[in-house]
Amino acid sequence: MLYEVDRGWLRGADKRLSPNFGPRPPGCAPELLVIHNISLPPGRYGGNCIERFFTNCLDWEEHAYFDEIRGVQVSAHLLIKRLGEVLQFVSFEERAWHAGQSSYRGRENCNDFSIGIELEGTDDEPYSDAQYTTLSAVTAALLAHYPELSAERIAGHSDIAPGRKTDPGPAFDWERFYASL
Repeated sequence: MLYEVDRGWLRGADKRLSPNFGPRPPGCAPELLVIHNISLPPGRYGGNCIERFFTNCLDWEEHAYFDEIRGVQVSAHLLIKRLGEVLQFVSFEERAWHAGQSSYRGRENCNDFSIGIELEGTDDEPYSDAQYTTLSAVTAALLAHYPELSAERIAGHSDIAPGRKTDPGPAFDWERFYASL
């Protein structure tokens, strides 16, 4: 599928609006793409727990693990599910809350200048072919729309928050991803 960015939204993505975002600093455009992973409960795929988490609608009593993340308010711009479906939670023009305490090439607060893409997965389980195909197509659309972004400005969450985060983990095939761009 070919994707296109239109006024901060990815055509072809399903919208699930998150309240967890804010304005980017004045004059700050997306300059970094951050790849993450998430599964809720950990290691389980499918369902809508991630969407409910990013929209503050998760039932904390539904699973024992959810008590560990109770009250946390986070979001990402995009989620790519195991079958390649894309959900968008925050406009690319806005600041999603995905990176937390972070630094890229000496610049703090990566949320200010980045786009966060979550892959449904874990650090140690291979990502699906559909996810790589979709991630490649989405990345191409973002690179075409935002001139400040480039293949050299793509990082894992682990790269911008070392010691604190490990995603997308060793199961993510960076070579495969870069070869697809």
